[in-house]
Amino acid sequence: MDPHHSQVSVVVIGYDDATHVTGAVRSALAQGPAVREVIAVDDCSTDGSAELLQRLAAAEPRLRVIRRRVNSGGCGTPRNDGIEAAAAPYVMFLDSDDVLPPGAVDALLRAAAEQDTDADVAAGLCVRRELPSGRETPWQPELYAQPAVIAHPSRRTRLVHDTLCVNKLYRTDFLRRHRIRFPDGRFPYEDFVFSARVLAAAPRMALVPDTVYVWHVRRSAARLSISLDRAGVDNWRARTEAHRLAYDILLGAGEKRLARAARARFLEHSVRMYARELDQRGAEYRRAWWALTRAYLKTFDAADFARAPAPGRVVARVILASAEPRDVPRLKELAARPARLTPPYARAADGTPVWSSDLPQVRLDHLLERPLRLLPVAVDAELRPRARDTLLRLRLHELYGRMGQAGPEEVDVEFTHRDDGRVGLARTVPLTAEPDSDSWLATMPVDLGELGSGTWDLRLRLRFRDGTSRETTAHALAGPGLLRRTAVPSARHGLLLVQPYATHAGALALRLAPGWRGLTDVMSRRVTRLLHR
Repeated sequence: MDPHHSQVSVVVIGYDDATHVTGAVRSALAQGPAVREVIAVDDCSTDGSAELLQRLAAAEPRLRVIRRRVNSGGCGTPRNDGIEAAAAPYVMFLDSDDVLPPGAVDALLRAAAEQDTDADVAAGLCVRRELPSGRETPWQPELYAQPAVIAHPSRRTRLVHDTLCVNKLYRTDFLRRHRIRFPDGRFPYEDFVFSARVLAAAPRMALVPDTVYVWHVRRSAARLSISLDRAGVDNWRARTEAHRLAYDILLGAGEKRLARAARARFLEHSVRMYARELDQRGAEYRRAWWALTRAYLKTFDAADFARAPAPGRVVARVILASAEPRDVPRLKELAARPARLTPPYARAADGTPVWSSDLPQVRLDHLLERPLRLLPVAVDAELRPRARDTLLRLRLHELYGRMGQAGPEEVDVEFTHRDDGRVGLARTVPLTAEPDSDSWLATMPVDLGELGSGTWDLRLRLRFRDGTSRETTAHALAGPGLLRRTAVPSARHGLLLVQPYATHAGALALRLAPGWRGLTDVMSRRVTRLLHR
């Protein structure tokens, strides 16, 4: 018999998700004979989910349905129910609106059960799949670039960056022996805490490059997931509290390196992500978010900040230096990926680059010491759609002398389709020094008809005289005649509805809809978004 036969319990949790839960369960059953059982924990659904699962279980002996009598309010308690019920040597978790890709369980089980591995935890790549477009983004791909066996998590501190619990296979007796469970009840970001408890128990871990989990992202869903529903400050409060608890767990276990790495992740990932969205929120939200963040950052020490990449560290330092929200648009640009440090460029009395003349304590020298390929260069962009001669204008700003030192020569310009990644328009244009100004200019004609339809992101690669380059995006300039919807005649399409706009991170992007039908579709989607908000 195959030694991997009947080795895994897959715990599927769901609440009022009749539309998707059977798809999740079927993807687990389809993993093959390695799956001994699928345990579907229904958290007191009212939409018929449990009945659907019971009918499926009547025809599938490997499916067990657990119906909770009272809704738990979160994801942790039903997963804990699954851990208690699991009968197989290994257990993994699956959310009702996601799926396991073919071969996921086999890949993880092989890695965990190899004689020379004997891992307590096996982990693989998760991809975020945007629906309905199908665009996929890998989650923490650096960790899963190649197979690896980690004898102790402290030997690879980047493990704290992967806070997901669903792309991993756990020895059931490992979780039970160390009493590792999720926080019960309504506890957003429960996986942060669970993952910290796992790492604190010092598991031997196996990493595989295989895609083992597909995380479905439905931004237009009537009920947004916790990770997407960030409009209220309670979401940030919950996230901060989960970070705090995860840090305390790791520090309490004597894992100081992992604890510091967790704080670096907070600065690099969480602070930057929410800072990019601040200008979309109201003044009351911004004040509350700023106060919460500032209070938590005051518990950090110098070593915590030193471990974090420079952009997140600078954003945090500005928050600590000011009692009230300030410079929100500029912070958003620095929090973008890639980071962009926009003017003004101030210096302290001793010539040290600083955030602003009134915040000289926020130094930028560590930000500017990085290699040119990592510098937060700032490029402004404007695109004015016209029936003829639509032009893209770019302006590269000097950055405390680093640009002039390298010598900007040209820029590769690409418009990349948001959904499928194809390049619709690419050209290399020269950068020319602007007289009496610390900036360089480039101008490029854009054939809107060649792009045709869809959402297009502007990507840039700056090339310098010394042979170095920097990939970046461009800050979308706002102003009279900019970032407004325009209908222009097109020889190819008859009519094009053109919408240059700023992304959440402030970068220039472009929406195109061809013909009168496209115009109607765009307006319909806009009305739908407004109603959803």
